[in-house]
Amino acid sequence: MSRYVIVGNGTAAIGCVEGIRFVDPLGKITVLSKENHPAYCRPLISYFLEDKTDPKKMLYRAETFYEDNGCEVLYNVSATALDPETKTLTLDSGDTLSYDKICVATGSSPFVPPMENLENVKNRFSFLTLDDAKALKKAVKPSSRVLIIGAGLIGLKCAEGLRAITKNITVCDLADHVLSSILDAKDAAFVQKHLEANDLKFTLHNSVAKFKGNTAIMQNGDEIPFDILVTAVGVRANWGLVKDAGGACGRAITVNEKMETSLEDVYAAGDCTESTDISDSLIKVMALMPNAYMQGYTAGINMAGGEKVFDNAIPMNSIGFFGLHMMTAGSRKGQMKTDIQKDSIKRFYKEDGKLIGFVLIGDVQNAGVYTNILRNQIPIKSLSEFNIKKSPSMATYDEEFRRKTLESVVK
Repeated sequence: MSRYVIVGNGTAAIGCVEGIRFVDPLGKITVLSKENHPAYCRPLISYFLEDKTDPKKMLYRAETFYEDNGCEVLYNVSATALDPETKTLTLDSGDTLSYDKICVATGSSPFVPPMENLENVKNRFSFLTLDDAKALKKAVKPSSRVLIIGAGLIGLKCAEGLRAITKNITVCDLADHVLSSILDAKDAAFVQKHLEANDLKFTLHNSVAKFKGNTAIMQNGDEIPFDILVTAVGVRANWGLVKDAGGACGRAITVNEKMETSLEDVYAAGDCTESTDISDSLIKVMALMPNAYMQGYTAGINMAGGEKVFDNAIPMNSIGFFGLHMMTAGSRKGQMKTDIQKDSIKRFYKEDGKLIGFVLIGDVQNAGVYTNILRNQIPIKSLSEFNIKKSPSMATYDEEFRRKTLESVVK
């Protein structure tokens, strides 16, 4: 009987369990969970702040998932060292686990840049886990002045959640516009206007130089008093377990299309890995739930002796703020077609006869269709014929794709 160990208990870990069980119904699976919770949907923690959901509703799978799949789960446990020679994993308790195949799905941790006197700020929080959200919710009151460092996805979702408790929220960022990792300045301005209409305040192209008690001294000399500080600058991959064992790493753990690392019988999946973005052929960290699940599932299949590859990763974000929904995917380069309305923006990008990226703000209808075209590299004729107000018709695609599709239907 094979012994499988999964380090981590997030989306990638669940995918790995399901991949293993698809091939091997009997092998022993041990899951290590740093948190004291079953796997849950992390993007929902902002809705927890708003009382729109609760921990039970946030579960990623049914409460009986681990039992149904014959998994042993060790909660509040971290791994400190991996020895691929002896195939053992050392735990923070000092105990060791032996394995035949192991998947490292350790996710990421908040990145906090150095800021003078930050360590002396008492009411300081991160916003990455359910426990973070619980602690923050307990601390914030209607009268609280909140300063959030970071105007990216995490910081703005935190701001949206806290807006249900207090109206006094300021968001700062060193970038000159919000959501700088996924939007250009023009599209970001559209989103920022909506956020400001919902009482959020911004100070951009400016960040904290130092703290003086409960006052942030900004780089431009401004002073922002606060009661609650949230650091949401970004995240870094938890790659240490593999790197310290001699495994290849770039900005995160290096894996191939089977999710194998450079270490024998050691796999990795999720936010702790880097993959090739098919929209621009660059290797990057794409910390996204859909990618994490598919990577984990692929790892599980291969760990159990099956054959599967994951070779169509794309950066993709589906998010909304105060009722304004948006979805971005792929790259913003090449030939562009734009449709701007009073309450929506759509941009599509094409290169070498293929859709390589899109931005939808306000109207996200047919986002799934566009994502499928992008992820599967389906050829399109031209953006001039790409109907961005309705679902694409067969006329959108090139002649060869139409012929093959119609032939498959006839058969």
